[in-house]
Amino acid sequence: MSKQRQIIQRIKAHATSDGDGVKISRVAGFNNKSFSPFLMVDELKSDQHSDYVGGFPPHPHRGIETLTYMMKGHFQHRDHMGNVGELKSGGAQWMAAGRGVIHSEMPIMEEGDLHGFQIWINQPARDKMKPAQYFDFQSETIAERNSATHGLHRVLAGDLIAEGELIQGPLDKTGVPLTVADWRAVSGQQTSIDTPEHFNMMLFVYQGGVTVGDIEVTQGEMVLLSKGELVQLASNQNSGALLFMGEPIDEPVVHYGPFVMNTMAEIEQTISDYNSGVFETY
Repeated sequence: MSKQRQIIQRIKAHATSDGDGVKISRVAGFNNKSFSPFLMVDELKSDQHSDYVGGFPPHPHRGIETLTYMMKGHFQHRDHMGNVGELKSGGAQWMAAGRGVIHSEMPIMEEGDLHGFQIWINQPARDKMKPAQYFDFQSETIAERNSATHGLHRVLAGDLIAEGELIQGPLDKTGVPLTVADWRAVSGQQTSIDTPEHFNMMLFVYQGGVTVGDIEVTQGEMVLLSKGELVQLASNQNSGALLFMGEPIDEPVVHYGPFVMNTMAEIEQTISDYNSGVFETY
């Protein structure tokens, strides 16, 4: 009989701002081993133009991957390598900062609702000084399975086995094996997800409420789950949740602003490289 995952920790998202005053809800786990390989999840959600109009002007990164998922609204990505991509409703973009990248994400709509996520993923030490990469994928390329019984599964990255069926997402370039998926359900729908036993797993509810086993998780909550081979989810209302699974990176994490390295000496070198213009030469 498969070992079921259970909730071991609940974390409530907290309000903050980033970029040019963009209002977000954040869950961070930089020093939480059960969060790895993920580092942070930011939810951007507003129907007020003033909450996000400033976007995220040019800023640097080193040592992380970012996965941005836009459910509603448009953002434009630009980086110093010449990549330009328009992130449309339902689509996503991935960037591996590696040794260094300078990029911006700016809204390109004048009004309307905005709802999306930016997910920070740690890079193992072997990848932190590799050249940066960029990849975007629009809504129609994201793998979906919709069922009257089991709800809608959208898989952005990696593989998901839901109700015994393999769903393969478009993103397979991440530094360690991982899965990021979106599950949407109405009252009475439920799903069973097979999981690699050694992977960490967590779930963030962005709408309604989702029952994990027999415990309900409500909107704005992240739950970290125990190790196991199976997780069972159910909904008794209109609900949505992001599912995260990944191979843990068992390395030190030193975080300073947009940089994530393994030692403070590496952080100091990163700051020096950025201030002296080295990032712009990559």
